[in-house]
Amino acid sequence: MVSLPNMLMIGSTGRNSGKTTFASKAIEHFSQTRPVIGLKVTTINEGHACPRGAGGCGVCGAVKDAYELIEETNANMEKDTSLLLRSGAKKVYWLKVKRPHLEKGIAEFVEKIDSESLIICESNALRNVVQPGMFLMIDNEEEGLAKPSAASVMHMADEVFKGDIRPHTNDILRRIDL
Repeated sequence: MVSLPNMLMIGSTGRNSGKTTFASKAIEHFSQTRPVIGLKVTTINEGHACPRGAGGCGVCGAVKDAYELIEETNANMEKDTSLLLRSGAKKVYWLKVKRPHLEKGIAEFVEKIDSESLIICESNALRNVVQPGMFLMIDNEEEGLAKPSAASVMHMADEVFKGDIRPHTNDILRRIDL
């Protein structure tokens, strides 16, 4: 288990939960006092259908090696990583990683960053190999049908927020001490 006490990890039970919006607000909040690095993790389950459903976007199938770690440099696109960069992150990375190689992928990420920076990370599966300073889970599934990656780590969350987290963002951020 990799210990990253300077990481705020944000997971969710489903898509469109406000995870990226919360992460961008966290970057805005914390970047006023210290450097912040953004990290989005896409975990690829080999041999399975796209986790987003239907034919997917092609991202998972394009990863040929164990993982790809890409630095986002364009803040003017409509991608999650661009939004994180626009929010004030010093740097933003997208780790696309095949599940068995999560530790290798995060190890390369850690080598690339300043150890004094706060890391704001979006991921469920990474919690299986990283002990962050804080792990928040957004539970937006009304019927309790959490995606498997969330269900497997929900018990490790420091706090679980039910429903729409957006109205509570500022209160939550004031309580975080990393």
